[in-house]
Amino acid sequence: MRFKAYLILIGISCSNLISSAQTIKVLFDATKAQTAGNADWQIDADSYNLGSNSSGAMVIGAGNEANPQRYPSPAQSGITSTTSETYWKGALSSWAVECAKMGYQVETLPYNGQITYGSTTNGQDLSLYKVFVIDEPNILYTTAQKQAIIKFVQNGGGLFIISDHTISDRNNDGKDSPVVLNDLMNNNGLVSNPFGFTFDLANFSQTTTNFNILALDPILHGPKGNPTRMQFTNGTSITMNPTLNSSVTGLVYKTGSTHGNTNAMMVHSHYGNGKVVGLGDSSCPDDGTGDSNDVLYNGWTLDASGDHKRIILNATIWLTTTTASPYRELQDNNLQSNELLVFPNPTQNNLFVKLTKGIQIGTSVSIIDLTGRELINKNTESQTDILEFNIEDLPAGFYLVTVKDGANTFTKRFIKEN
Repeated sequence: MRFKAYLILIGISCSNLISSAQTIKVLFDATKAQTAGNADWQIDADSYNLGSNSSGAMVIGAGNEANPQRYPSPAQSGITSTTSETYWKGALSSWAVECAKMGYQVETLPYNGQITYGSTTNGQDLSLYKVFVIDEPNILYTTAQKQAIIKFVQNGGGLFIISDHTISDRNNDGKDSPVVLNDLMNNNGLVSNPFGFTFDLANFSQTTTNFNILALDPILHGPKGNPTRMQFTNGTSITMNPTLNSSVTGLVYKTGSTHGNTNAMMVHSHYGNGKVVGLGDSSCPDDGTGDSNDVLYNGWTLDASGDHKRIILNATIWLTTTTASPYRELQDNNLQSNELLVFPNPTQNNLFVKLTKGIQIGTSVSIIDLTGRELINKNTESQTDILEFNIEDLPAGFYLVTVKDGANTFTKRFIKEN
């Protein structure tokens, strides 16, 4: 009976997750010359008629660069678990196809789209989306646009910003992506460096395994796996300033660097009710396909043994969540207690939960994922020494067991294996 109850709870939870995922909208920015020169940072284009004019702006008829439309085609409703990334045509098509497989709705903000927040006349106002992806912008954002992006994050949005190396000006307007993104964060008329990091004016290539030791971080240890390698091909580093944003955290660092505030390659932070991820190289999400006039490389699955796909998708999932990270709560409140035993760990099918003092009547025991979603809950009806959970239907990944016993709360992490 207990076995059936757990399966029912898991089924209900999975159903809720799927229905929730279907409402998540991810918007990829293409307003800032993301397809100029030898770049194709877009998810799908049916036309190739853009070029940059003398001021660097993208216009129709000035070249043969990709001109991505709002909705990728064929329709994303036709995507299944086995759909290839070639279903769409763009250097970011793999990323977008994977988002669609998770139930997210993906769109492009076209070259002439409007970046607003709270506008009732803009059908692609940022308030209508959960995640905004900016990959290697090459035109400065206006003050109004910068403020819209800041407000989007402040009010609960997820922002994924990706830079490239210094002197990577694609449209010859004198501005490259590190300059554009730093201007967004430091010259927006609202707050200086709200996310707590900036991109360095650097250019380096290396493969690193220097990952921060964060056992419960949902990007380093998320539902898509546990990446351990990152390869930069002419990227830039990131400098953090925790004085301006105490939540900023380095995830991946250059080889030989300490896990401090410099030489980071990927970071994340919270701002207001939203979240931000910063990545220093546009090569990582590049899937090697797209505009046939460009020379593209497969950094998505070929480089770093496929870990770029894992870490970028983990980051995308994290940006869609609205709850605080349990990892941060464990850090802040020191809830990782020795009074709670969880075994075997890792496990595949059954998990046993034990309190050293015994589990009393009315104790609440929950299994939650790293986004804070409760997947299984049980309130004990009798005193016992050990509770058993059947978790074989849970996806592989990291989870938390939380036991609430009166005024006391105990938490432990465990790993579910395939």
